[in-house]
Formats: sequence, structure tokens, C-alpha cells
Amino acid sequence: MSLTRIRLLVTLLASLMLAACARAPVASAPPPERDAIAARLSADIATLASDDFAGRKPGTPGEEKTLAYLEQRFAEVGLLSGTGDPGSYWRMPVDLTATTPISGKLILARGRNALVVPDEEGAVYTRRRRALAAGGPATGVPVVFVGRGEGPVAPETVAGAVVVLIGAEGREPAIMADSYRGRATAVITVVPDAAALAAVRTSREAERVRLLSEEVDALSAYVTDHVLAQVLGKANWERLKERSTEPDFTPIEIQLAISIEATADRREYTSSNLVGMIPGSVPGSGAVLVLAHWDHLGECGAADAAERICHGAVDNASGLAVMLELARRLKTGPPPDRDIYFMATSAEEAGLLGVRAFAKAPPVPLTSIVAAFNLDMLALAPAGSPVGFIGEGRTPLDPVIREEIARSGRTTGDKALAESFLARQDGWVLLERGVPAVLLSSAFGSREVLQPFLQSGYHRPSDKADAVELGGAIDDLLLHERLVRILADAARYPVAAAPRP
Repeated sequence: MSLTRIRLLVTLLASLMLAACARAPVASAPPPERDAIAARLSADIATLASDDFAGRKPGTPGEEKTLAYLEQRFAEVGLLSGTGDPGSYWRMPVDLTATTPISGKLILARGRNALVVPDEEGAVYTRRRRALAAGGPATGVPVVFVGRGEGPVAPETVAGAVVVLIGAEGREPAIMADSYRGRATAVITVVPDAAALAAVRTSREAERVRLLSEEVDALSAYVTDHVLAQVLGKANWERLKERSTEPDFTPIEIQLAISIEATADRREYTSSNLVGMIPGSVPGSGAVLVLAHWDHLGECGAADAAERICHGAVDNASGLAVMLELARRLKTGPPPDRDIYFMATSAEEAGLLGVRAFAKAPPVPLTSIVAAFNLDMLALAPAGSPVGFIGEGRTPLDPVIREEIARSGRTTGDKALAESFLARQDGWVLLERGVPAVLLSSAFGSREVLQPFLQSGYHRPSDKADAVELGGAIDDLLLHERLVRILADAARYPVAAAPRP
């Protein structure tokens, strides 16, 4: 073989080797290290999802056990308090109310035509222990029909009034009523039929938890379309509905007498978010936030079931375990420029309440948070699975995240699937307030991974520690470690170079 051909062959082989290296994933952790990580994750998940913690429901003994365990782990990792309150080292209070309906009564009348609305055609709910309201002729409280509530309504039109509106279609027919509850005395939502009312009862008659600071006093009532036709007269009611569809429709005061009474079992209690931090070395350079919700459902199995505890291993003991391991790894590495906060949030399952409480009174200005990573449901997918990128396209973090995903040899997963969970996770509250927040999880990367869990384990007693898959969770952990190190480095990620959209 000629010397020229040998040189060409060597060059070709070198080129092929370089191409192979370019395609190879970055070795983020050798197998022995992954085994050690898996052991630590398994230990935290097994503890948090054990029977002793009783499903980690806020306001129960299981909450105190959960918080005590996390406080111990925060201290072991070497975190400092992130509450900004010397009197409360780890805990930030989340004041909650829980109400369960007991009884309700609704009477509608027009002239001599009065109707005590039967249970199969009406329902009434209050956030107080007992509430009464009346409206209509001779009461001084107007009854105002607002149609579907979609057009402009002057605040003074409904202030103190009883509002009647046609419910939105879908699973939550009273969705338009939310904008009136803070101003009206009561809101009556008209649903199409008894089947729609039954769906309302199913969603409303379990215990409902809310932030105490967001509680409103307005009574909520639901009636079928048939009831309004019966009391107002079918022709009159049809004319009102038709008129409400006209482009120039404005709310109408109607001659309808209304009496409402409702009672509920109510309790107030204080839960907690836990906040720790690794202090940055460059004051005023901003902060990175990592969060994971600690709460689950407590007992959620059928009353006669042998197993009633919803252990919440995947949802979300896995997120907590990854957060603790991430904090441990970041704490042992070089000190960051920016503060890194770690927050275990309460009452996510009740409506993202813990993070909403945090956003109302944050220990660090929200505008100083350059990135937030929500860790939720991380233990479903095997190693090497695609990354579900919830929040993609909504923050300036995209280029950094995509580059690190590519460097690890992974890909992003089903975008439509990830997008469908955008408003169902804690990061959404932060996004709404301008904080660049994302959720990166292999569990949300493909329907083939997620759907079996949603159908058989999600919010069920079967979500146990012995059923978790840690391969994808470790991948996600290592991805977050690289991202947090980059974003906590003021030189590698200068905020001025990444303006918010």
C-alpha cells in the first residue's frame, strides 16, 4: 500500500472517530456513581412514601412528619434558611381553609309562582359555616342576568347583586362565575340539565381547600335550565337567553325573588412551605429557584378498600428526593455566584396553593429569580428517555436548556403532551408572574411512559416506592445539576444577555 493511501486511510479513520465522538452522549456519571445516586433517591422515596407518612396530606399528622423529615435532610445537606425570617428557620406559613358542604336550600319566585328547588335540579354552596342571602323585589338587592358573562360588565352593575349567568360548557360550568364572586352577594349558574348538575355535585361536594387570603364570601348556587323556565315562564326565559347573544347585550335586572341558605363544615389551619438556600458569592446577582411539592392526598382509596393510603411515591416523593440529591451535589461543588433556593411547597394538589402563597410574599423578589425549575413526577421513565419540556417557548431559558439536553445525548419529547400539563404544575404560578419557570422530566416525554401511570397509579394507593423507575430520574437530576450550575454563574449566564420576552 502506498504512503499516500496510508495517510488517506488514517485521515478517514480519524474523521470517523471524531464524528462518532460528536454524536456520543456526554458521560455525566459513571455506573458506580449512578448506583450510589439511586440508593440515596430510593431511601428518600421509601421514607416519604411510607405508611408512617399517611399520604402527606396538609393539615394532618402526616404533614408534620413530612416537614420534620425534610428539615432534617435540609440540615444534613448543609442548606441555610431561605425564609428571610429569623423566627422561622425553614418554614413559611401557608394559611388554608377547608370546607365540606352540609346543606343548602334555594327558593325562586316570580309573583305568586314560587318554587323550592329540589335537590336534583339545584345545589347551593358556601365557604362559611352558615350563609343566607336574599334578592329581588322589596329586598334592596337586585337580581342581574349577565348572559354568559363574556361581555363587558360594569363593576357597579353587579356589586352586591345576585348574579344569574349561563354556565360555561365543559367540566366546570361555573368557570365564568369566578370574576363575579368577589363583588356579588351570590352567583347563580344555570346548567343545561340534571346530568350537568350531577357533575357539579361530584366536583363540589368533596372537601375544598383554599388560601385564606383568597377566600370570598359570595354564595354559589347552581340550577338547571328547566328551573328558570318553570319560574320565569318558558317563553320569557328563552327570550332572555336569545337577547344575551346579541352583540350589544348588557346585563339586565330581572324580576325574580331569590332566597338562598347554605351550611358547611369549615376549618382553618396553617400549613408550611419549606425553604432552604445555598448563598451566592456575588450579592445582587440574582437567584435560581428549585421547587418540588411535598404534599399528596392522604387517604384516597375507597372506604372499604384494604389499602386506602395514597403514598405518592412518583407524585411527588420522587421530586423531593431529586431536589435533596441536587442540593447535596450543588452544595459540595464550587460556590455559585447566585443564591440557589430550594423550596418544598404545600397544597399543590389542592390548586397550587403553596406556591401561590410564596408568590404573594416571597423571601426574595420574584424579579430577581433568573430561573426556576419545578421537580414533579420524575420516577417513571427508563434511562435515556426523551425530556418532557414543560414551559418550552415561554422563557429566555430555551437555548441553554436545549443545548444541555443535546450535550447529554437526549432529545426533547412530545411537545403537545408537555404543553397539556403547563397549568397543572407549580411552575405555572411563577410563569404567570413573569418568573422564567420550567419543568423538565422524562415522565412527560412520551405518552407511552406517562399514560400507564395516569391510568393505574396516579392519585391511587398503588403509587408506591417499590414501583418507581429511577433511570430517567437520574438523567433528569444530572441535567438539572448542569443547568443550575450554568444559570447560577453570573459570567456564563449574564441576565442582561437574556432579557425576558
